[in-house]
Amino acid sequence: MKVLIIDCYDSFTYNIYQMVGQLGAEPVVIKNDMELEKAPTDIDRLVLSPGPGKPDDAGNCIRAIDYYEVPTLGICLGHQVIAQKYDGEITKMDPVHGKTSEINHENHQIFEGIPQGFRATRYHSLCLSRPVPKKLRELARAKQDNTVMAVEHRKRPLYGVQFHPESIASEYGSLILNNFIFGE
Repeated sequence: MKVLIIDCYDSFTYNIYQMVGQLGAEPVVIKNDMELEKAPTDIDRLVLSPGPGKPDDAGNCIRAIDYYEVPTLGICLGHQVIAQKYDGEITKMDPVHGKTSEINHENHQIFEGIPQGFRATRYHSLCLSRPVPKKLRELARAKQDNTVMAVEHRKRPLYGVQFHPESIASEYGSLILNNFIFGE
């Protein structure tokens, strides 16, 4: 299973790389300013990494969603990229950098084996506003402030998580990545 990770110039990218490798998949990293035509095409999964800025600053990430047509997971900025691509409004909020929140989720396969109220680390000052766009479905929210924490596309295998499963301070991050990579 080959997992392409698009690096939005974020220090957490190699945490994702390491977790993917530990799970038994083959991680490959490209930068978000690389031409997709020069990137690997024989991939099974795509991860859009966290990064600074807003979705418009994410380089090739929006285009990569349609270019690859494989199951895709967006993390933090990557989540916002998916949301904006499908008409979600990304708005400013009070920054939550390095803070953990309790996350309540729908019983979706990406959260299989993960209890309600698990703790996840957040590093963001932008979020997806409600109502969630019609092409997406909300999968999780933060207990403390009700911020949208995860979405899925209604017809395609596209998922976004606002929190950082790759952070050492997040619970069940490896299981979330495992569920994405090896789940249905």
